[in-house]
Amino acid sequence: MQDDLPEDDLHRRPAGTSDATVQAVGKVSEALEWVERARGALYELHQLLGHADLTFGDAVELLREAGHEEQADLVDREVVGRNVLPGRWTFAVVEEFEDTYWEPVREVERRVRQQLVEGRRHVLESELKESRRTRGHKAHESRP
Repeated sequence: MQDDLPEDDLHRRPAGTSDATVQAVGKVSEALEWVERARGALYELHQLLGHADLTFGDAVELLREAGHEEQADLVDREVVGRNVLPGRWTFAVVEEFEDTYWEPVREVERRVRQQLVEGRRHVLESELKESRRTRGHKAHESRP
């Protein structure tokens, strides 16, 4: 199990693990990183549209104060509180994405790592770091 490993071994390839396996597991993990970025983009959409909705609400009040009832009613009726998808605000989109795609994909990536590299994370990147660092240089230590 990952937690039982000494710190120096957390990212090292298990004995007998081939280069092809390390590369393949690394690719699965890279794909998950892109899914994580997509999730972040969904949260950004959620926050951007939530802020926009509140700002439209402020605009309705300002339009009314300026004597523009017809335009205030239009924005209030057609925009404030509007669904972004049929029957859904962005929080529901985020939740459905997480339940339907993000959580299952994370579990598959974890299972692949568990089955092929004893659950170790970032083995490929750790090896890349070792190949690129300048040995003996202060800012290029192998481990903390």
